[in-house]
Amino acid sequence: MTLNVHMASRARVRAPELTGKGGWLNTGNKDLTLSDLRGRIVVLDFWTFCCVNCLHVLDELRELEERHRDTVVIIGVHSPKFVHEAEHQAVVDAVERYGVEHPVLDDPELTTWKQYAVRAWPTLVVIDPEGYVVAQHAGEGHAHAIEKLVEELEAEHEAKGTLHRGDGPYVPPEPVATDLRFPGKAVRLPGGSFLVSDTTRHQLVELAADGEQVLRRIGTGERGLTADSFNEPQGLALLPDGKVAVADTVNHAIRVLDPDSGTLETVAGTGKQWWQGSPTSGPAREVDLSSPWDLAWWQDRLWIAMAGVHQLWTYDPAAGTVEVAAGTTNEGLVDGPAAEAWFAQPSGLAAAGDRLWIADSETSAVRWVEPAEAGDGYVIRTAVGTGLFDFGHRDGAAGQALLQHPLGVTALPDGSVAIADTYNHALRRFDPASGEVTTLAKDLREPSDAVLVDGDLVVVESARHRLTRLRLPEEAIRVESVAHRTQRAATEVAPGALRLEVVFQAPAGQKLDTRYGPSTRLLVSATPPELLADGAGAGTDLTRDLVLADGMTEGVLHVSAMAASCDDAPDIEYPACHVHQQDWGVPVEIAEGGVARLGLVLAGLDAE
Repeated sequence: MTLNVHMASRARVRAPELTGKGGWLNTGNKDLTLSDLRGRIVVLDFWTFCCVNCLHVLDELRELEERHRDTVVIIGVHSPKFVHEAEHQAVVDAVERYGVEHPVLDDPELTTWKQYAVRAWPTLVVIDPEGYVVAQHAGEGHAHAIEKLVEELEAEHEAKGTLHRGDGPYVPPEPVATDLRFPGKAVRLPGGSFLVSDTTRHQLVELAADGEQVLRRIGTGERGLTADSFNEPQGLALLPDGKVAVADTVNHAIRVLDPDSGTLETVAGTGKQWWQGSPTSGPAREVDLSSPWDLAWWQDRLWIAMAGVHQLWTYDPAAGTVEVAAGTTNEGLVDGPAAEAWFAQPSGLAAAGDRLWIADSETSAVRWVEPAEAGDGYVIRTAVGTGLFDFGHRDGAAGQALLQHPLGVTALPDGSVAIADTYNHALRRFDPASGEVTTLAKDLREPSDAVLVDGDLVVVESARHRLTRLRLPEEAIRVESVAHRTQRAATEVAPGALRLEVVFQAPAGQKLDTRYGPSTRLLVSATPPELLADGAGAGTDLTRDLVLADGMTEGVLHVSAMAASCDDAPDIEYPACHVHQQDWGVPVEIAEGGVARLGLVLAGLDAE
């Protein structure tokens, strides 16, 4: 096997200036320039707040940020995928929601993204103290590599006298007093009160039946995985015994709360994030999970929307085990047998008879699981949504209706489903009987869940920090239809043969981990599928010769790459290993004179 591993020496590429129409956050109203940051090691984090992989990277960077606070400045460059994410206030909210404690540039028009030739969320770019780009990393799992590079740069520039230590430019915003802060999900307890995941404050809050009076808070309010702490909890589900299951999202764990005693138990997860190659079933406390976002009790199991790996899992309390129930970890929208289906950040679940409804957020879709007709396993079907790049607010026949990053679904008594259409600030409804999508309410603010109460819906208005009670209307609201596509510059490629190369440079002191077979994998597909005449599918090489079909003019290439590297020292009996992975969706236009090689950087610098 030929591995495309570039070990090029650092190219002297001057870092482009940081510009964004939305301006700067977390700087005390000061605009930053690269010259302001000269003498410091700068890590640019190109992210967008819809993207769970970006949220994983925010958490990966926290330790680096703390350990190298006097030499490293992390700059978030917010680069939106969805139209809603281009709104400045939405970025302000997201920075607080996810506890971002470094300066953030709001770049709604992707100006800096284009200057740095970024192709994927998330992407990290390292700039040395003299203002030169020295590395680029796409995807997750790079914190260790960046730390090694930071240590090298500290030593090199300390010796040259070009490293300037000191406080960074981060200025925290003023805290705001509200009972809830970006709540995620809610459930009604048997006594009529509401339990709400107060996500940003790392707590659960019990509210009285009016949805306003605070009865108690559960959790210390500090990030942690202890008997009285959470880390950005989201989904909640009532269990048959009256206890409440909690998706403790950033702890990568499932907790169970006894509402009567207030005791909290971890029933699934290790506190570590699942990576490719980790077990996908087994004793629940011994198997890693990845950003569980919502929960539902269905078919005698607790179903888990595992947003971080684009799958559905189940937890069986009787056996004390977890296992994958649906999804391949590939990101996209593919229906069919559960084991072959693709999801994209499933974030909401609702059980209704023989269906389990799913809010599949990144495909702006509503889907469902049902038992297979043959009685063996489950199948996945889509009600609304077409894929990763099309979204909007359009009612009517489900086949052409559009949503924008929905996070919640609620089963209604008539068999229909209410949809928390989060980035449209709306409550929508899909009726399987008519096949129609309608709008029930608008002018909400990032609704993320809803609870049915006596014929009304109590909506979690996440960005208004409250619960809002809505009476279900007799008639749908008329809304002007809008349709959008994710806006990114297309790459012009030549017709026919296209050489795909994923660049991966192992971190200093590491080598590719080949102890158990190939340490890399590459998965290639296209939208539409007929764009590729040859080259689609899975393999272990990071290079692939693709053939673009005759007559095609445009499309999107979907590339998923993974590489595993381990400490390269013969005296280490159990070397530490790290997995690096990323998914790209690369829009392409086929034109004479276009490039015949497409280089995607997983880690390092592209030498060509």
